[in-house]
Amino acid sequence: MIRLALLLFGTDFIRERSLWLAALGGFWLLAGIAIFVDALDGVLYFPLQFFGLLLLFEGIIALIGTFSGIDPGRRNGLRLAKGLLFTTIGLLVITPMRQAHFVLAMLFGLLFTVSGVLRVSAAWVVRFSGWRASIALGVVELLIAIFLFEPWPTYYKGTLPYCIGIGLAFTGWSLLRLALRLRRLPPHASVSLFTGRGGAQDTQLVIWHPGAIDAHEQDLIVHVWTPVGSAKEAERRPIVDRYIAAIDANGVISTGHAALEVPPDLYMSHYPAVELDRSPDQFNQALRATAENNVPGRFQPNYREEADGWCESTEQVRFSEYNLERLRAFWAAYGADTTYNLTNRNCSSTVVHALETALEGALGQRGGGWFAFARVLLSPETWVAAELYRRAASMAWTPGLALDYARSLHGILHPPPVAWYSLARVALRRYRRRRAPTSDCSAPAQPHQPSS
Repeated sequence: MIRLALLLFGTDFIRERSLWLAALGGFWLLAGIAIFVDALDGVLYFPLQFFGLLLLFEGIIALIGTFSGIDPGRRNGLRLAKGLLFTTIGLLVITPMRQAHFVLAMLFGLLFTVSGVLRVSAAWVVRFSGWRASIALGVVELLIAIFLFEPWPTYYKGTLPYCIGIGLAFTGWSLLRLALRLRRLPPHASVSLFTGRGGAQDTQLVIWHPGAIDAHEQDLIVHVWTPVGSAKEAERRPIVDRYIAAIDANGVISTGHAALEVPPDLYMSHYPAVELDRSPDQFNQALRATAENNVPGRFQPNYREEADGWCESTEQVRFSEYNLERLRAFWAAYGADTTYNLTNRNCSSTVVHALETALEGALGQRGGGWFAFARVLLSPETWVAAELYRRAASMAWTPGLALDYARSLHGILHPPPVAWYSLARVALRRYRRRRAPTSDCSAPAQPHQPSS
């Protein structure tokens, strides 16, 4: 989450505020440790009931925003999930029954268990750069899960403060470490220099072109052929056919594809030069992000030729504001090497790295300072995007993950009006429209104009 926020605010924002960011990270780290230690004796000074009421209030507002019709579309699913989660946790926190603390402990313990198992297993199979550190972090998550499952020392009463303290401490440490490292960034250097995985393998290190985020006549388009959308009469397997692969009625496997386009002359679509054909006993070996799995690749010339030879993309995400100069510099460096790697340098990772390059510094250029930075950290889209990046970085980018990541970035850059003040403002505007005709019967009613 911190990595993504710093990336979107850019080098200038970080260099100007690096000491303040480091101080904020240190404060969060100490606050997290203090909250965790405070909960160990069962006598809580942390305002748990007040925090539960805040979660409940935010959850109810999110649910109202879901069904109000203010911002219909795909974001409503995310808002509904946020509303249900926050409302459930808020009710469990403010409920005086002892069983509520037990339910919270089991819930958070299960989340840490799943996260730890996925992290350890993915790191062991993929063997990406830094996989040993990832395994160690996964083991830490499993130890935290065991600690939450155990009734000692407070019989589950301190579950939520434990999790808040752990979350604050990890976030603070990440912000402190990155702020101190990013102080050394040269002018115009990419933030991914110190935050990206794989380094020279994904060519993020070479993007030093300044440029600026501008509105362009031609949109930047992320094209995604989802596995189920690109297969004929696919057999539905929820989650699997969304993020991994789909199998059609003839047994043909479709993994989907991702590409990025800026008409008329910029198109990024990375394929292996020869279709990969691995036997089942070689599958685990093929997933490793190591040099022995590098194969020659090729780039498609343009979208129309690719679509005519296969099918139209099933999903598109459009961005009107982006750094075209930096994107061209990225493609000039990346396109010089056609090497393809199934987990570390595939079509989806190409799109994600190019998209981050084009959007880097977009929020910092808009201004807003600390308020904008806080809004991004509290945005559910940021949390979702960070989790998607974390999962993909420890396994592999797939077209489904790339699609959701692009949508989340779009939601961060163009947030929907669902905060409590936005809902109140829309409600007041609707109330005034209803009252307007009755205040002057002689005046004809004005047609309703949809708000922008």
